Amino acid sequence: MQWLVKFLVCLAKLGILVGLSSKFLSRDESKGSSTTSFSHMPRTEGEILKNANLKNFSLSELKSATRNFRPDSVVGEGGFGCVFKGWIDEASFAPSKPGTGIVIAVKRLNQEGLQGHREWLAEINYLGQLDHPNLVKLVGYCLEEEHRLLVYEFMPRGSLENHLFRRGTFYQPLSWNTRVRMAQGAARGLAFLHNAQPQVIYRDFKASNILLDSNYNAKLSDFGLARDGPMGDKSHVSTRVMGTQGYAAPEYLATGHLSAKSDVYSFGVVLLELLSGRRAIDKNQPVGEHNLVDWARPYLTNKRRLLRVMDPRLQGQYSLTRALKIAVLALECISIDAKSRPTMNEIVEALEELHIQKEAPKEQQNPEISIDNNSNKIDNNSNNIDNNSNKSPPAVNYPRPSIMI
Repeated sequence: MQWLVKFLVCLAKLGILVGLSSKFLSRDESKGSSTTSFSHMPRTEGEILKNANLKNFSLSELKSATRNFRPDSVVGEGGFGCVFKGWIDEASFAPSKPGTGIVIAVKRLNQEGLQGHREWLAEINYLGQLDHPNLVKLVGYCLEEEHRLLVYEFMPRGSLENHLFRRGTFYQPLSWNTRVRMAQGAARGLAFLHNAQPQVIYRDFKASNILLDSNYNAKLSDFGLARDGPMGDKSHVSTRVMGTQGYAAPEYLATGHLSAKSDVYSFGVVLLELLSGRRAIDKNQPVGEHNLVDWARPYLTNKRRLLRVMDPRLQGQYSLTRALKIAVLALECISIDAKSRPTMNEIVEALEELHIQKEAPKEQQNPEISIDNNSNKIDNNSNNIDNNSNKSPPAVNYPRPSIMI
């Protein structure tokens, strides 16, 4: 009889565990209900948002445009797959001969399963509807069987990451004015997303996702992790933590609560990269300096201390007063308290005021730097890359895949 009682008790405990498991699973599902379920992911052109102004390319068309995805057409690669350079007719978008028509970048994804499809779909549904000078233009897409491809305007200068951190004859140091102009462009792109209806949270703002056109204008790319912002009076959306180490806001890492202020934090990290020429996370730096935010934070409110942060490749050719203003702005962006961070509209305004204001009377120069009293003028000769325009540029790093932190 005792064995029967024990058996019944075990069954009861098992029933409780199953019930609890079902409860928590259903709660997790309800938390993720704001995202599109995989069963409703589009698999044909007709299921893609009908107002997306995109061309549905066939796989054969993209093979022809890229010369059958030849290895010498590769301009970038990563965990997501490869990016190929191709050509299409400007009017009909039909494949054209190399050197004719318009240049395109064709991203061929090799990710399989739910997450790869979600990111492919997010690119189409956001970039297919959003249009702004500081967003990379998505020309079209291809979905045939297991093949998923995206077709973008070609960005000949590659990514900001390449120019800040790579060395070589093609990647000359970016001048101060060029860096400020890139920050302005990227800020305008983020502000546009945050002002959209519904609001769009980029979620993966980083140097490798900022691409540059032939005039070094910054454009945001790779919307695979973007999602709609909070609705109504809600302050955030709850989501699985994804992004890139070193750029994600601390409150997002801790709670999964995502808001526009999460993007602002990431923007502050990129501002620090522009100031310092250092990566957000760099294990090659001395002990205590691996994390850029933690290392730089104490030096951002004082001119003399700021010199320790500034990129030596600038060779002092900048206004220290203006550099300090950008450093203080970066410090506000990386505030631990999300509510204390400025909005992207406020950041755009601050950067534009910094750009147009007249230089104050010549300040006392530190012997380690020289102040550029004409720093408010765009330096069209700030890079020597144009002097090497006859050289074939190295393969550019198109956005690398984001990782779940």
